[in-house]
Amino acid sequence: MTDLSTSNRSTAAADGGRRPVTVIGLGSMGAALARAFLRAGHVTTVWNRTAEKTTPLADEGASQATTVAAAVAASPLIVTCLTGFDETRAALEPAASQLVGRDLVTLNTGSPAGARDMAALATEWGARFLAGAIKDVPGAIGQPETLLTYSGDPAVFADHAATLRVLGGETVYLGEEPDLAAFYEMAVGGLLLPTLMGFFQGAAALQSRGLAAASMVGYTEKWLDMIKNLLPGLADQIDRRDYSDASSSIDLFLSVAAAEQEFASETGVDVAWQDAAWDRVRRASELGYGDQEISAVTEVLRPHRPGDDGDDPGRRDTGNSRDGTPSTVETSKA
Repeated sequence: MTDLSTSNRSTAAADGGRRPVTVIGLGSMGAALARAFLRAGHVTTVWNRTAEKTTPLADEGASQATTVAAAVAASPLIVTCLTGFDETRAALEPAASQLVGRDLVTLNTGSPAGARDMAALATEWGARFLAGAIKDVPGAIGQPETLLTYSGDPAVFADHAATLRVLGGETVYLGEEPDLAAFYEMAVGGLLLPTLMGFFQGAAALQSRGLAAASMVGYTEKWLDMIKNLLPGLADQIDRRDYSDASSSIDLFLSVAAAEQEFASETGVDVAWQDAAWDRVRRASELGYGDQEISAVTEVLRPHRPGDDGDDPGRRDTGNSRDGTPSTVETSKA
């Protein structure tokens, strides 16, 4: 068997430290990843189940693999960008024997459980494993402000940080647990759809009056900046479970609920998607959190276990707080 570690070092040295990489999965994001590697001077092999998607990249200098096994065999670093972990497993199974001694990095959306299962399978196949998450759109790949997070084998991140950094300047290693990247992706990703729905609702309302959706963009950006500035303080309250410093209380939020419904009736816009959120806000008020900060809604959302006194609005547990940030976070910037 070829000693891949020695072979990889020799190949990288001959290529100015730029290791060969294989990209599997060439949708919009996968193609953007491959192009970023090519621009950075990496020998890049590509494979896609629909072979014609490899042609544009071949025209730009990538090597086309005719089989997934050939694609895996071509490089010490395998980067997959498929829909989810099930699709990744299905694509790689025919090449399982070729993965022995190689490094596998998955860049797809999926659950923490899916990441753990994929890590176990990669180990079974004889590969080292790193799970990743991309927190931006294909057009942002390769930019200094683009965020990608990784978790899993620390040696894989250490060995390939420079290569992975070409995909985005904000390259963050979260820790050894393979599901951390997926966990944070799910936690942060929960913001996306509600935020967009709020914008779409506003756009529909404006258009009902003959106004352009574009006219609200600047105001929306200012609104989002305000929300961004609130997040550190809200997170601190949640970690301490102390919501007494209430600049925007739960009952204050509830006081505008009727106006929201009146606005919906006037414009004819469907706002039913908000119902579940308002239900949780009302529930928090019913539990006695009405005069406390809106962040107290977290107490309604969090899982409650036997002996948990989270329903007590007088609870002030500041001795056992946990900020939730992995102690092993390592950020690699361009």
